[in-house]
Amino acid sequence: MPAYSEPIEPSSSITAANRAVQHALPFSDSTDFADASRQLIAPPDQPYILSRTHPDRVVWSFVDYDFLDAELSEGYPTVNPSLLRQGQLTHIAGLFQVANGIYQVRGYDLSNMTIIKGQSGIVIIDPLASRETAYAALQLYRNTTEDQSPVSAVLYTHSHVDHFGGVRGLFGLEGEDVPNIPFIAPDGFLEHAVSENIYAGPAMARRAAFMYAAALDKSPSGQVGSGLGLTVSTGEVTLIAPNQTISAATATPREQWQAADVIPWRSGLTRIVVDGVRLIFQLTPGTEAPAEMNIYLPEQRALCMAENATHTLHNLLTLRGAQVRDPHAWSKYLTEAIQTFAGHTDVEFASHHWPTWGNDNIVELLSSQRDLYAYLNDQTLRLINTGATGIEAAEDFELPDSLAAHWYNRGYYGSVSHDVKAVYQRYIGWFDGNPAHLWNYPPTEAGRRYVDAIGGVEALLTKAQDAYAGGDYRWVVELVNHAIFAPDVPDELLAKAKELQAQALTQLGYGAENGTWRNFFLTGAKEVVDGPTGTPSQAGLDLVQSLSLDQVFDTLAQAIDGPKAAREQREPVALQWHLTEPQQQTASTTLRNGALIHLAGVDLLASKPQATITLTRSTLNKVLIKAALPGGSVKDAFQNAVSEGEISVSGDDPTAPATLFGYITKPDTNFAIVTP
Repeated sequence: MPAYSEPIEPSSSITAANRAVQHALPFSDSTDFADASRQLIAPPDQPYILSRTHPDRVVWSFVDYDFLDAELSEGYPTVNPSLLRQGQLTHIAGLFQVANGIYQVRGYDLSNMTIIKGQSGIVIIDPLASRETAYAALQLYRNTTEDQSPVSAVLYTHSHVDHFGGVRGLFGLEGEDVPNIPFIAPDGFLEHAVSENIYAGPAMARRAAFMYAAALDKSPSGQVGSGLGLTVSTGEVTLIAPNQTISAATATPREQWQAADVIPWRSGLTRIVVDGVRLIFQLTPGTEAPAEMNIYLPEQRALCMAENATHTLHNLLTLRGAQVRDPHAWSKYLTEAIQTFAGHTDVEFASHHWPTWGNDNIVELLSSQRDLYAYLNDQTLRLINTGATGIEAAEDFELPDSLAAHWYNRGYYGSVSHDVKAVYQRYIGWFDGNPAHLWNYPPTEAGRRYVDAIGGVEALLTKAQDAYAGGDYRWVVELVNHAIFAPDVPDELLAKAKELQAQALTQLGYGAENGTWRNFFLTGAKEVVDGPTGTPSQAGLDLVQSLSLDQVFDTLAQAIDGPKAAREQREPVALQWHLTEPQQQTASTTLRNGALIHLAGVDLLASKPQATITLTRSTLNKVLIKAALPGGSVKDAFQNAVSEGEISVSGDDPTAPATLFGYITKPDTNFAIVTP
């Protein structure tokens, strides 16, 4: 068995496979490199960006990816050449001019920040993922153009954190003053932005550490990007809630359409003018995000496609976890965008990657990606209706050459394999219909039985070593996973199993064209040997402050230790809540049968509340934030606020809140994934 070492050398089969990719794809086509570099005004003016709160910690590095410089690298045997090309393209960073009065800062985060010159200030589209990177990106623009005009409006194209998390950085690194300007977002933005990052946020963040490989070195044997961009910054996540929403109700009626809007009127479009900038919005809910919108700028004949059309096949189900996206709706909205804007557009840009210039090129990009998502949806359903399971459908699914020939349709972020499985999950669910898969053992119990059936750990490892020698790394990782999860494996044999698993996962990573697959494989190889590496994210106060009261109670309910509460509390624990500021709100919570039930107002069917809690919303936020700190708890934070006079508790049983809060648990942000 090969000995584990860092870096691991690529096997002959992986080297040969990567060499074959080099010969199979049109690497001589340099159009993307020309477009990604076009109208570069200024490169990054610093080697890295430091944390606002921890100045010795880097939240974004430019120099770590210098090995991706196209002129310095002719390729690495440890990187799929197609993925290397994508990494080289996303490494082209700096301030770019997209069109007259439209600029982008690219390569400062996973996403791009777009800057539009207005009459008195600048309009920002999508202020990156963290405060520090957004601040640095804006400073690059200001220092380069000498434009010190204020931010006059902020547009959020959709509800993912890399498109709003840096917003406070637009107004400084330290100050909290936010000007009274429009913050514009699609209908449903705040609900989805907050719920995605709170409800399953800890688990998603932990898996995102695999997806973006934050713990890996940036190197030819480590992280080389994620396909959509290089990685996600690890600075402070902020959020300023929108004060203007684009919805069906805001659509501009036909009689108000003007010649300056350029495109013909179409039902559902909203046109507004912000700081002299004319903007036309197309809502695209349920595409790449639950709340999303495209933006057309008629004066420049420029189209912002948000994240609905980028230079990669996108995820229908992101590997970090999310709700499955709808490729049918995605395709329909792309058709609508083509019909509405394409004939009147000279440049198309998005919140990731580089723009596309020229009407013919734009129509082809949008049409090809529209066909891509339609094909994935329709052909997966066709296979489902022939009896194929998700795994079976994905295994042999191939795109037509006419789609696969385009670089922007290749699977750098999404993949055909996991997108097909996502379509299956969307329509059919997790169960494939085979009753043998209806009640499987969990990994530890399955591992015990597989090891016994094969004849012990040593016999299993012998078979796995043979598979490794034959280049069948997929079978190696499946087989060895059973040995790693099996209980009571002797330490020496377990160490050998982990070493072999790391080797096989690494080879899979080296061969992957998909950036997130590579990151998962290589992070798994590291963690199977070294143990969990944590979650390098900073959830900010803004997300907590943006929770509705209903979402606050949802979050508390999801943290209840239900089995313990049901076992110990045979009678309901009923509480009445009165929030006095910034607006009067009343709510009821009842803990019964291990579930925390809540509703606005008074619960008419619940028992008389044992206690009534009176507090302000800012105090409630303070309790939640303190509880989230290391060593903190809702019970202690609540009691401290009571002791300090910030919360009053009245009623027959003033200990009832403590009883409820005693069942609230904290998430594990460092749970194991590749080991028990």
